[in-house]
Amino acid sequence: MLELRFHGRGGQGTVLAAKMLADVVLRSGKGECMAIPEFGVERRGAPVLAYARISDGPILLRTRIYEPDVVVVMDTAAAPSERVMDGLKPGGTILVNTEHDSAELAKTWPGFKVIAVPARQIALKHGLGTPAAPVLNTAVIGALCAALDIAGEEDLEAAIRGAVPIKIEENIAAALEAFAFIAERRPHAATRV
Repeated sequence: MLELRFHGRGGQGTVLAAKMLADVVLRSGKGECMAIPEFGVERRGAPVLAYARISDGPILLRTRIYEPDVVVVMDTAAAPSERVMDGLKPGGTILVNTEHDSAELAKTWPGFKVIAVPARQIALKHGLGTPAAPVLNTAVIGALCAALDIAGEEDLEAAIRGAVPIKIEENIAAALEAFAFIAERRPHAATRV
């Protein structure tokens, strides 16, 4: 079983990202997937967590994930305050929304596979959100699909069409650009457990 924990802020699409990942995995036929949101009555900008489990068989656990294989950092401002590294398994993968290079970030987090994707830049390029509040979910899911080799572009596009109510083509373009960004750098990509 592959367990993922998403760290973001309200309004960035963190919860929807976990749900879209589940849909992509199911469409790809590469296993079962469950998405679990965690948030309270917080407002836009407040820290949000979401979880996803991917398995070849039935998923019986319905709890938060304390020891993830993969941590997704949607907002680097959330990283220090939310203690995103807590419980990350040794050798685990960190996918982080940043314009910094993966090799540069690997020095910050030794012992982990670090995958950097400029999701904010990609989202804004495609008109998703504003500079103050970019909507990152589709770019992040595109990067995850390439990094973890869990689905191809067709399944990714279909999942976005089923989940996103507005700016569908823009969201698909952002996801495919992030997918290509990671696919071109696949030596830094993680492999499925």
